[in-house]
Amino acid sequence: MKTSSEYLKEANALVEKIDVEMGIDRHKSGKAIFIDVRDSADIASTGTIKGSLQIPRGFIEFAADESTQFYNKALSKDQEIILVCGAGGMAALTGKTLIEMGYKNVKNVGGIGDWIKAEGPVEK
Repeated sequence: MKTSSEYLKEANALVEKIDVEMGIDRHKSGKAIFIDVRDSADIASTGTIKGSLQIPRGFIEFAADESTQFYNKALSKDQEIILVCGAGGMAALTGKTLIEMGYKNVKNVGGIGDWIKAEGPVEK
């Protein structure tokens, strides 16, 4: 039986972790898709990365699967996807899921608090 820390360890080993400064540079380039995987209440209280998609962790499998009616057409298996959450754990787990679903360029920028502190672009 696996523990949550084992799941997280596997996810962190698979999903590239980038620092906030690199994330901000990727945001400026306009070439990456940013996804905030927190629930809507958390996003409402802190804001999110400007222009990011808001797809909760518990819904990502449906939004990322082209065969479902919930598929988000903004997602592409070859495009760079950068994930953010509250502290980095949910982003890593989401990234592992996306990689297992065939997405090839998935990164974890960590927690929204670090993004805000580094003065990355945000919206409410």
